Amino acid sequence: MSPQLKPNINFPQPFPALWATAFGEDEFGLWMELTTHAVSQRFRWLEAGRFNRGSLEEQNETPHDVTLSHGYWLADTACTQALWLAVMGKNPAHFKEDINLPVEQVSWHDVQEFISKLNGLLPDAYARLPTEAEWEYACRAGTTTAFSFGDNITPEQVNYNGNYPYQGAEQGLFREKNVVVKSLPPNAWGLYEMHGNVWEWCADGYDGYPNEAVTDPTGATEATARVLRGGSWLHDALHTRSASRGYDTPDYRNSRIGFRLALGQPAAS
Repeated sequence: MSPQLKPNINFPQPFPALWATAFGEDEFGLWMELTTHAVSQRFRWLEAGRFNRGSLEEQNETPHDVTLSHGYWLADTACTQALWLAVMGKNPAHFKEDINLPVEQVSWHDVQEFISKLNGLLPDAYARLPTEAEWEYACRAGTTTAFSFGDNITPEQVNYNGNYPYQGAEQGLFREKNVVVKSLPPNAWGLYEMHGNVWEWCADGYDGYPNEAVTDPTGATEATARVLRGGSWLHDALHTRSASRGYDTPDYRNSRIGFRLALGQPAAS
């Protein structure tokens, strides 16, 4: 995908919003930065599109076609401790060696409070969590392989438990902690650490996948668990695949769970 300006595209349109402090276009496409209390987060414009979600590898990953009818902005990294501090005034993270590490030990409910406060500062941004479909679409970045980097990965590409590689690959580095955002290579759409580092909360309630094609899915509205994506520094390579699904209760916190922001009202609304 190569995002391009389209004057008739639905909100959020791919041009600078009032709160944007910087914007431009590079080899990955359009980008824009949100800044609050002197801390910036870059977002990438992802155009509407269609992809095959899921895989045949796990029972809860039933493959099916998904259409996303609206483009959206997605943060190019997980939310950092610096941005969380700027909005919330306190740092709940376990790993605090650098404020550019992902914030972790945040529950789904904690993230909703953060988003509410951020939207109070920047009401036109419509900050939110991505839907699970938006998350996987972004992670895959146009690929159909197990990972956006191909059929396998190395610890030089992804922060996972290298003692447990994927499908017979060689064992490698196990860092035993997360890494500063943008430490590892981005995918083809300019998004960093979509695989590994920290699990990322999605907006959806966890539910089984449909067997048929869907448009703008949002998951179960009455579910007691919320979707987690991406795997973490502690998990094996299998759980960092593009299709891998996790979940937990919305009040759960640990040092392996963070999130990344999306902007704009989801297409289903």
